[in-house]
Amino acid sequence: MQPHVKKKFRLNSSHWFCIIGLAPIIALYAYLRFIPIVKTMYISLFEWDLISTNKPFVGLDNFVTLFQSEPFLMALKNTTIIAFGILIFAVPGSLIIASMLHKGVRFKAWYEALYFLPVITPMVPVAVTWKWMLDSQHGLFNYFLSFFGVPPQAWLFDPVLAVVSVIMMTVWKTIGYNMIIFLVGMTGISKEYYEAAALDGATGVKGFRYITLPLLKPITVFVSIITLIHGYNVFSQIYILASDIQGSPGYVVRVLVYDMIENAFRYYKMGYASAEAVVLFLIVLVLTMAQLWLAKDNTTSRKGAKR
Repeated sequence: MQPHVKKKFRLNSSHWFCIIGLAPIIALYAYLRFIPIVKTMYISLFEWDLISTNKPFVGLDNFVTLFQSEPFLMALKNTTIIAFGILIFAVPGSLIIASMLHKGVRFKAWYEALYFLPVITPMVPVAVTWKWMLDSQHGLFNYFLSFFGVPPQAWLFDPVLAVVSVIMMTVWKTIGYNMIIFLVGMTGISKEYYEAAALDGATGVKGFRYITLPLLKPITVFVSIITLIHGYNVFSQIYILASDIQGSPGYVVRVLVYDMIENAFRYYKMGYASAEAVVLFLIVLVLTMAQLWLAKDNTTSRKGAKR
């Protein structure tokens, strides 16, 4: 046998065509994404404001001050509760709905459109509508609760209920997107798996547990991480829901993005706000790395099972 000789990779005209075609897009993406991230990390190391020309280097002092700040810690706590609250309800809920639609129901396309409609609806009108429904005096939520003898609730004034309200609204708006992703994954599962499992008596719930869930693990990981990332970036719905309460959206539910914007453009503490942005970036980075690690672990385990 002749020894295997590795062929040298050479760029041909097709490769150059792709590189030249993608170069402007990559350059624009780098200018709009990567450069601002680096600039934000740089500013976080300075006592930077929008007024003074003197911007002294302070190192990690902004980060030390950050984790000694009660408003920031409260914002981090609220954001984490909201993000994981959305995760707990949105991911299992969308998986159940996708499973029911995948089995085949009448008017399936209409149900898919109905669930996906909130996803494509802009956040501002959605938040305004929910604000009206959550009104403590004339809202629909308190109207329905009155049938069960429950007194009116201050949904947007009580800190706990305000967090619950944000979670409910965000789950309602995002569950359709997750449902579509799960439906795509279920469609890609071969029927042969279910037929083989049926011979062993694994039908219905057992088939869902031992066939659907394991094969959907990569998609479940993807949906979970995307949901968490969106949860940590929550801002618009809170800003609108609490816009008229005590004159400040951060009065009831303070979140990271709001705290960042307030420090940057209200108090002109750009260095401090940049440090908050870096912390948020690191949280998102850790969640993304967790997604890649779980997906890689799942791929490795499946290759081992095939061997």
